Order: sequence, then structure tokens, then C-alpha cells
Amino acid sequence: MKQIITAIVDDDTLVTKLLESYLNNQENIVVNFTAENGNELLLKLKESLRLPDVVLLDLKMKEMDGTEITRILKSEYPSIKIMVMSSHYQKTFLDFMIKSGVAAFIPKGISPTLLIKAIETVHKNGVYFLDDQITNIKEEIHDKEELIILEDDKLLTEREKEILRLISMQKTAKEIGEILTITPRTVEGHKNNIFIKTGTKNIAGLVIYAIQHHIVTTEELPLI
Repeated sequence: MKQIITAIVDDDTLVTKLLESYLNNQENIVVNFTAENGNELLLKLKESLRLPDVVLLDLKMKEMDGTEITRILKSEYPSIKIMVMSSHYQKTFLDFMIKSGVAAFIPKGISPTLLIKAIETVHKNGVYFLDDQITNIKEEIHDKEELIILEDDKLLTEREKEILRLISMQKTAKEIGEILTITPRTVEGHKNNIFIKTGTKNIAGLVIYAIQHHIVTTEELPLI
């Protein structure tokens, strides 16, 4: 079983130690390192022989906060998936997820079982929504409130719409390839084109775009 390499960034030592111990006891997860702030994280990333797959990141920290760390990671380490885990959790997570490119936004009070599920889902599919976040999306769309305005000046092809629909349903490139009888590499090529055409920066943005443009319904989104 392939292990998910993680890193934890939080200035609360107790939280960090408890998380590190719990995650290291999981069969498929290993904590590569921990850091108390953004500067320490960047230093350890430069020294690390292997980059983490997923970073668990607190938003409110001294020296360099989570927002600034996210900006740097997305620029310099785009392969790392960022999960914000904050005690300042709010349901208005969506704008932050889309604009910053984080893969998940979860409260520090999340259950241990759900945390593991979130890490696994982010690692596999690139995005994770809590049930209440899915409900919030549904309510906002139902009330016709404006979520995020995404450009639609370049139409997607039918194949790109097919792939976008399957991405929104949390299918991996391999699974999409098997469904459409194409290679995972071809799927990734289409996905890159979809990013360019829609002007989105991450999977969360693609999901919202797909909902707004009626490529997928909220009822089809998998609840975790």
C-alpha cells in the first residue's frame, strides 16, 4: 500500500504532537515532518529528500500565516496538496478555497476518522468537501446567489464536459480513462485544457464551474 506523505504546520505544539502521533499510527499515512510556522516549513521543504503529498496547515500563526504560506506553496511547490485545518472554520470557505487553491478547508474539531477520510480523498481526488459544505453549495445555487464568477469565453468540447463531469464526481484520471476508454495521460491533457478554458486554478474551482454551467448537478456530487 502506497503511503501518503504528510506534513503538519501549526504553532500549537500539543495539537501538532497529537496529530503526528495519530497519523503515524495509520497504515497508509506517515508524517514526514512538522513545523511551527511558515518559515520553518519552507526550510524543511528545501532540506527534505521527498516532498509531502499533503500539508495540514493552520491559518492563524505567528511570523507567517497560512494564507501567505498557501500562496508560496502554490507558486513554488504546486504538487503539494494543501488542507487548511483551522479553529476559525466558517461555512464561507468556498471563496477562500477557489481563490487560494487549497484542496480542503476543515475545522480542528473534525473527528479523527473523518480527518483520515479527508486526507485520503484529497490525495486521491484533489479536493474534499464536508457534507455541510456540499449543503451550503446546494442552498446558494438554489437561492440563485452568486458564488464565484468564472469566465466562459471559451466553450468546452463535449469530451471535455464528459471529463469535467467525472472529475466533479471525484473520479481519478485512471478511473476516467477506463470509463471513456482513453489513457490517463490523455485525461490529464484534457484536464489541463479545462483549467485553461475555465480560468480555474484547482479541482474545487472545476467542481463549482461544472455546477454553475449545469455540467453536473449537486445531487450527483458524492457526499463523504
